[in-house]
Amino acid sequence: MIKKLLAAVAFSSLLSFSAFAQDAASVIANASRAMGVGGLSSITYYGSGANFNLGQNNNANGPWPRVNLNDFRRTIDFTQPALRTTAVTLAVPVTGGAAAQNPFNQYFTPANPAWAQHLEIWTSPWGFLKGAAANDATRRAQTIDGTRYEVVTWETPQKAPSGISYRVVGYINARTNLVDKVETWVENPIFGDLMVETSYTDYRDNNGLKYPTTIVQSRAGWPTFEAQILGADANPANLSALMQPPPPPPGGAPPAGGPPPIASERLADGVYRITGGYVALAVEFDDHIFMFEPAGQNEMRSQQVMAEAKRVIPNKPIRYGVLSHHHFDHTSGLPAVVAEGVTIVTHEVNKDFFERALAQPRTLAPDAMSRSGKRAVIETVGDMRVFTDGTRTVEVHNVKGLPHADGMLVAYLPDLGIVAYADMFNLPPADNPVPSPPVVGTMVMADNLERLGLDWSRLISVHAPNPDRPITRENVLRSLNPTHPSCDRPALRERLPGCVR
Repeated sequence: MIKKLLAAVAFSSLLSFSAFAQDAASVIANASRAMGVGGLSSITYYGSGANFNLGQNNNANGPWPRVNLNDFRRTIDFTQPALRTTAVTLAVPVTGGAAAQNPFNQYFTPANPAWAQHLEIWTSPWGFLKGAAANDATRRAQTIDGTRYEVVTWETPQKAPSGISYRVVGYINARTNLVDKVETWVENPIFGDLMVETSYTDYRDNNGLKYPTTIVQSRAGWPTFEAQILGADANPANLSALMQPPPPPPGGAPPAGGPPPIASERLADGVYRITGGYVALAVEFDDHIFMFEPAGQNEMRSQQVMAEAKRVIPNKPIRYGVLSHHHFDHTSGLPAVVAEGVTIVTHEVNKDFFERALAQPRTLAPDAMSRSGKRAVIETVGDMRVFTDGTRTVEVHNVKGLPHADGMLVAYLPDLGIVAYADMFNLPPADNPVPSPPVVGTMVMADNLERLGLDWSRLISVHAPNPDRPITRENVLRSLNPTHPSCDRPALRERLPGCVR
């Protein structure tokens, strides 16, 4: 009797699973018919839009900065699969001045199957349905804000670094059978498993092909792409021309090779400038190491920088790691910093952002932090914070009035007259010591150093000059235009070459 009962339960479960799978298939088929996906092998659509630069916002708590995309066109060939996008950008530099017009190109082919690129194909409303039909999708019902959705989920053939498949979730409007939203996740050094959410609204029809006229893609709560679509064509006759790869960059491809080797330069007893990529500063205290900019570029680079600091200052732990600012090219190594047990020091405007971001799951690409089991310890700086052991002192100051980023920090070693900084300006070439117009960041730097009353003689830039050479007070002041307002200040005028006296 028990055996019969178990067999009946198993058979019932099999029937339920079969019905559930069939239900998912019928949902996908109905949506595909409604959207004109049957017989669709390629598509091109055009309009205008914008890209938003993830991790480069002026304030860590604000939206990603926007760059307009004019004459936008995207073409997808589902048979390869491949994607080609063209547009023209018009962007005002953060330092001010005239907007720069440049071509925008995307070209994804099977030669590079990375999900971070190909998700643009498979999270499109048509690509989502094709992927769902081919990859054993499942279905569930959900009501959101009064709208009933058929929520369809499938997993990609592509594998994340952890070995698991990426997940794609689409929300099909039960009333219209149109794809309203698609979600997936990608690995990110700051956010861990980062959701990519793309919404599709305001659909139109072109001979049976349904296409959205408003597209908004968001990551970490802010848009990273949007488009207003004027028209779309199924299976364009000029597909080969539309899919032509972009021209090579001016001057050819960048030279191949790995990152430059890590090296260190002794500036004084217990003070080292670590080079080979983004520059970091290591300072010896009585029982620990203080570092400025230990998290730049990526996890591997951060591990190398910290290893070099411990090599030149042996037998002491790294206790503090000061971030110049929150931009991701300067903080993507943070998982390694956390794993090392280093206390992160950042401006107070960034604290909540980093606490939330670094607490997210990291299942797609486990990193040093998730493997260590440690959690981020974050301390802050307002206007100023002093680190000292009674013998060696480092002051950390907030730079004010800088367009590039709120909460920018510099490190000042008063006994050596050294200031370490990032992203405010680059040392001008020797044959053009006074750029015109003057660089905004240089003016802001000079103003802040004067405001703070720092007695400085040398700067250490996170972005080393090319060719690498010392940056002195004379270099910086000479690069300022004689009409700079600092010339009106007696304290600085005497030190500023070229001021009209």
